[in-house]
Amino acid sequence: VEGVPVWDAGIAAPPYRPGVLDPEAGRCAVEWLVAAVKLVQAGGAAGLVTCPLNKEGIHRAGYPWQGHTDLIAAMTGTKDYAMSVFADDMRAVHVSAHLSLRDAIAVLSTERILTTIQIADDALARMKLPRRRIAVAGLNPHAGEAGAFGREEIEIIAPAIDAARREGIDCSGPHPADTVFRRMAAGEFDVVVALYHDQGHIPLKLVAMERGVNVTLGIPIVRTSVDHGTAYDIAGTGTASEESLCCAIDLAARLAGG
Repeated sequence: VEGVPVWDAGIAAPPYRPGVLDPEAGRCAVEWLVAAVKLVQAGGAAGLVTCPLNKEGIHRAGYPWQGHTDLIAAMTGTKDYAMSVFADDMRAVHVSAHLSLRDAIAVLSTERILTTIQIADDALARMKLPRRRIAVAGLNPHAGEAGAFGREEIEIIAPAIDAARREGIDCSGPHPADTVFRRMAAGEFDVVVALYHDQGHIPLKLVAMERGVNVTLGIPIVRTSVDHGTAYDIAGTGTASEESLCCAIDLAARLAGG
């Protein structure tokens, strides 16, 4: 029988009101996600593909989560995980995700950057890429210009890169962030480790907004998602693009070995 199987998670949806922020819809978004993660953990599915959820909606429903990623990490008992964006041959893996810029800089550490490099290398290996060339972006303008514009590159970032190389990982940097993504687009690198959310998201969304896929790496299950928000302003109008969702399904199948 051909068709799309639909699984009832046991929680009824609220009334259909496109584009309306509804705490009950936020509750459903969280509880349906919890049910889906449990299904994958139990072997009932090979991976998880998520559509966007509204963070304000889930907060109004009384949940503390910032989004899918931290909830899934908590459910799977994962300490070291990373948000990433994949779009064709452009890929960015982030050292931090939904933090203010001030907080994102404060949490930078050699250990955290090294872990992110290791997670990125593992993801490329799972995709069976012929090469796994990892570039690490700098934090400051011109990657600090030998300490003239900040010492994070010297004291925090470079030691992580050196440690990764000692493990045999093909890793280089820190590279100036204003050119490293262009170099990846030209084929020089297979992934860029971005040091904060917008550093990785802005260039990839600029060149491949419709094809971008958000991937949670480091967790023990396959999880991909669209790389856009809920777009309440066009909800129910029939004008949204399905391309990112199709790409997310395709990449999930690839990561799951299908």
